[in-house]
Amino acid sequence: MDIILAAEPEIRLTAFLSVLAAMALWELAAPRRRRDIPRVIRWSNNLALVVIDTAILRLSFPILAVGLAVLAEERGWGLFNIIEAPFGLAVILSMLLLDLAIYLQHVMFHAVPALWRLHRMHHADLDFDATTGLRFHPIEILISMAIKLALVAALGPPAVAVLLFEIILNATALFNHANINLPRPVDRWLRWIVVTPDMHRVHYSVDPRETNSNYGFNLP
Repeated sequence: MDIILAAEPEIRLTAFLSVLAAMALWELAAPRRRRDIPRVIRWSNNLALVVIDTAILRLSFPILAVGLAVLAEERGWGLFNIIEAPFGLAVILSMLLLDLAIYLQHVMFHAVPALWRLHRMHHADLDFDATTGLRFHPIEILISMAIKLALVAALGPPAVAVLLFEIILNATALFNHANINLPRPVDRWLRWIVVTPDMHRVHYSVDPRETNSNYGFNLP
């Protein structure tokens, strides 16, 4: 586990690039909708934003979520370190609670006008594909990390749970924004487990009643 955590940046980058490549190939082979904007324009903009967001995060915070989880475990901070929960249970509950926090954060960014002004950058993408799941205002990214760090400090989750959660969250964000033609019978069953593209696409409706729904990124 120490080796895995030491290699966290490489693991996350490899997982991210692998899922992004898989979604890009799937979009080429079986697109759900016709594209209106050339891919090279949108992808260069959205991927450049990822680089900017990542750089700002690294410069703004001396420690990120996985590192704080390691520190909390060493110093006995947080709920799961105080009650000494079984490792497997702590991992599962931590991932569920982190996912719930992201869900509630998403609701908050729609409900609070000042936060919506930041979040609508995500909704303002001129087309809809995997890179839409990467398009976020830098200030929203900073607020999101601050919330995540506060939760990690309070929960004291196993570091591996935080690492797994972040990898899965990134992967599902790419998947559920992807312009892929998932067979309807598969979608119908899969959406009981994970948010699917057709399920999440409703969130980008021009009807506010539909936009303010389907907030999940990972679990439905």
